[in-house]
Amino acid sequence: MYGLAIHGGAGSLPRAEMSSAQEARYRSGLDAALSRGYSILEAGGSSLDAVTAAIVQLEDDELFNAGRGAVFTFDGHHELDASIMEGTTLKAGAVSGLLHIRNPIELARAVMENSSHVMLAGVGAEDFALSRNFALVSRDYFSTAERWRQLERIRGGEAGLSPLTISHVGTVGAVALDARGGLAAGTSTGGMTGKRYNRIGDSPIIGAGTYADDRSCAVSATGHGEMFIRAAVAHDISARMRYGQRDLATAVREVVFGELKTLEGEGGVIAIDRQGAICMEFNSEGMFRACRSKGADAEIHIYRTD
Repeated sequence: MYGLAIHGGAGSLPRAEMSSAQEARYRSGLDAALSRGYSILEAGGSSLDAVTAAIVQLEDDELFNAGRGAVFTFDGHHELDASIMEGTTLKAGAVSGLLHIRNPIELARAVMENSSHVMLAGVGAEDFALSRNFALVSRDYFSTAERWRQLERIRGGEAGLSPLTISHVGTVGAVALDARGGLAAGTSTGGMTGKRYNRIGDSPIIGAGTYADDRSCAVSATGHGEMFIRAAVAHDISARMRYGQRDLATAVREVVFGELKTLEGEGGVIAIDRQGAICMEFNSEGMFRACRSKGADAEIHIYRTD
């Protein structure tokens, strides 16, 4: 058995505000990423390679808040975060506060595979990238007109609008199980629109936004990062399976609708267990998500009922 699930952020535009053209573009972007990752699994490749490929595809798609299309900080810059983990050895890599790395998930993987560290940040992370022959891109590479308009709305103090309202949509992630039984998870984001003080959310934090353990499951999260950190969401789901004997769906529901709701946290997760069961659950209006398992057709969804 093998399978892959991806997400492009939770929260979503209210259904009434989503045009058919917008929806088609998002579905196309999700389909491209799912196909790219799944083809690797189908050919006998590793879960780690499938997760990396799917996220790179999403980072290169300006619709999503990761890589090109990342949101702006309050000062009009971009600060990118990512993490990746494989479940066989529990090795992990994470990067935060990147300014010039086109595909942060690839640098997170390099940290995991080519250093003795788990997380690198800012200038140090980019120095490490140069030591691994990563090419730097200009800051303008990440900019899009739509993300700039979103920042201006925040700066202008638009009534009823908060950074959380428009930042959930776009954080990307993937989880996979390969034919050898290996699990992997990864998450990448531009963070929160209008963020200040080098704020860091859950996406680059192992155990909060990303976790993988072959003994239980692989998880990638998206949503109100502070609450996902406080609840250690990704690890909590794994721990409920390992120590509490929950199945995947039960563990996910308990955390997403229990622990997160108690903290007034909004968002969701994608997860896959060692048997290949997939769960894509959220407590927000919607979550951009897609999945495919061996012998099954691809599924692509935005709202709870599409």
